[in-house]
Amino acid sequence: MGDRDDAVWSTLQGNWNQLKGKVREKWGLLTNDDLEHIAGHKDRLVGKIQERYGKTKWEEANIERELREMNQPTTTKTTTKTTTTTR
Repeated sequence: MGDRDDAVWSTLQGNWNQLKGKVREKWGLLTNDDLEHIAGHKDRLVGKIQERYGKTKWEEANIERELREMNQPTTTKTTTKTTTTTR
């Protein structure tokens, strides 16, 4: 699982500029200066979230899960409804 986590963080670092807005929406107590300092680094981000919100509220695993979800490409679901008419 460690290799997978490393790949996730590498992707997050590569997309950091796009993700900063989502991170700020989720964790609004983080300042723009915080986000610039974090620059996609896992330890900095986890530490800053825990500092601002409290370690017990945001454990590292929960932060990682949230970030993975943020980094997923958004997909649009299309639902088709079929109606049958009988005479």
